[in-house]
Amino acid sequence: MKKRALISVSNKDNITAFAQGLHDLDYEIISTGGTLRVIQEAGIPAKAVDEVTGFPEILDGRVKTLHPFIHGGLLAKRDNQAHLDQLKANEITPIDMVVVNLYPFKETLAREGVSDEEIIENIDIGGPSMLRAAAKNFADVAIAVDPADYEAILEALRNDQLDWKKRQQLAAKVFRHTAHYDAMIANYFSVQTEEAYPETYTVTYEKVQTLRYGENPHQQAAFYRTPLPVRNSLATAKQLHGKELSYNNIQDANAALDILAEYEDPAAVAVKHMNPCGIGVADNMNDAFKTAFDADPISIFGGIVACNREIDQATAEQLSNIFLEIVIAPAFAPDALEILTKKKNIRLLELEMQEGEAANHKLTTVKGGALIQSSDDGKTTAADLQVATKRQPTAEEITDLLFAWKAVKHVKSNAIVLAKSNQTLGVGAGQMNRIGAANIAIEQAGDKASGSVMASDAFFPMPDTVEAAAKSGVTAIIQPGGSKRDQDSVDACDQHGIAMVYTGMRHFKH
Repeated sequence: MKKRALISVSNKDNITAFAQGLHDLDYEIISTGGTLRVIQEAGIPAKAVDEVTGFPEILDGRVKTLHPFIHGGLLAKRDNQAHLDQLKANEITPIDMVVVNLYPFKETLAREGVSDEEIIENIDIGGPSMLRAAAKNFADVAIAVDPADYEAILEALRNDQLDWKKRQQLAAKVFRHTAHYDAMIANYFSVQTEEAYPETYTVTYEKVQTLRYGENPHQQAAFYRTPLPVRNSLATAKQLHGKELSYNNIQDANAALDILAEYEDPAAVAVKHMNPCGIGVADNMNDAFKTAFDADPISIFGGIVACNREIDQATAEQLSNIFLEIVIAPAFAPDALEILTKKKNIRLLELEMQEGEAANHKLTTVKGGALIQSSDDGKTTAADLQVATKRQPTAEEITDLLFAWKAVKHVKSNAIVLAKSNQTLGVGAGQMNRIGAANIAIEQAGDKASGSVMASDAFFPMPDTVEAAAKSGVTAIIQPGGSKRDQDSVDACDQHGIAMVYTGMRHFKH
């Protein structure tokens, strides 16, 4: 008896070559709709599924392969005589291979102006059913869900090498494929029904690349992205120059983009180990980068720089004088690109930077589980500030305070930032106590601390940080407020003539 292959694909890449290969191996081909036409037009013999089932396609194609003559042929175990007897009694022919890929749900969802009706109609039912049936019975039924596997499958069949392990690998790919597909559908409905935290939470990603190693050389890693592209995401960046990104590069670059999104005017952000080491805002990109560089010319060495305007020649000349891992910008002028590409190891990433959707959730794995929270997209304006001290901050101080507040939001807790005139001067990150973070920021700022402002990501439980700020010459402080001992810090500010404002919003970053 001839072997039988069922082919029904949405993505028809290389399908005629694969069908021809199966025909040459003496497979009988059965197929549906558009796939059948493509195969027959290529001169390859093929039979319509409704000839096999004796039942026409109905409900606009919603029902065509959901039939015992199809699923019986897929699910019967060849080493089970009772199954074989039932096939014979019901005149069902076994199916030995399934070649199926699914309706383009993701592509439909991504189309502008698509209707809910179109999205619903692109939820495949018969395809996943056939794939899952074949994958369950992988010992007897080979499955091709990915056009990239066609040639390897043909080669294995020609050499009688499609063994149990390879069949199991193909089955595993099927279940990953259908799980990915179902996760996208579930997410679509969850968004439609505004269920942010449903009873189960299934996420899915698509592989971008295998990384050389993870956070350290002895760790393995890979980079994945969401199925639908997110604007302002590193996963959509175009790399213009340099070797591939590492795990740490991706982490740092993502942190730089998050910080950069806080600023509308020309801004440059330098990042090391996911903390900003320099942020500068100015009237043009060249001055913005100079400001960011001057904020900490030591820590920027080997760091990542992200800019929210085109890199021009003057900025490129500054950048080329420093050892940097990555430069990210919405564009690079031709003369700037010529300068920077002379540096062999620098990575240049071009990324469209427009105001877009923020990530709805942040997912962090823990041993045996996961934590999910909404992203920290909280904003604070001058109108939100509550003055806690006798002295009111000046207009200039308010501008500096808000600049520092945007920066400290992206510094690992406990976090303190000193800033002045659209420039960070000192960054104290990731300390076990707030005074420790303050001392680091003050030491880094040095003489520049005098006349600066201080931002704290959380409240002051003790007045020691205020005392340190006063000693260094800080004139104003911004913090969330909310400690039972707020008044101790306010009294210390009043004693030293420092203005203090509350935001009412904390920005812990762990």
